[in-house]
Amino acid sequence: MINCPVPDEQQPLNEYLALKEAFIFRWGTLNIWSYIRILLIIWAGWWIISAPISAVSFSPSRHLPEFLCLGAIGSTIGLFLPLVQMLLGWRYVKDRLQKPDVLYEETGWYDGQIWQKPEPDLLKDRLLVSYEVQPIVNKIKLTLFGMVAFLGIQVGILLLLLS
Repeated sequence: MINCPVPDEQQPLNEYLALKEAFIFRWGTLNIWSYIRILLIIWAGWWIISAPISAVSFSPSRHLPEFLCLGAIGSTIGLFLPLVQMLLGWRYVKDRLQKPDVLYEETGWYDGQIWQKPEPDLLKDRLLVSYEVQPIVNKIKLTLFGMVAFLGIQVGILLLLLS
């Protein structure tokens, strides 16, 4: 951006590039199989926390199906945390890229300024949103919707087991 008064770290394109390289947020940029593999690893990792809690409620030796179902519910809820964080980060960058003006701070919170993007920069940013950012946001949203359905099935199974 030529003659842009916005500090480098607050320019939407640079925010996008930084987010793309950030640890949790880069998972959204992976191909579908790598993305699913990461999510399954995180889901399995949450079993370390949810299994002992589930074991207190249902003894694995006497109530194995209930134990497994409750542990899966806990793991699924735990997986929501990084996914919601990813969604919020990508939506923030998407909004910053799509807007025709950039809100920025020169030295601190008290001196906010607004800079109008030149038309060519705005078109490039919106093109980037269409082809790069929006598919990532859609993938994360679809994952969250799928997890809500999976959670509903898990709760339904647990309720059936308890009745």
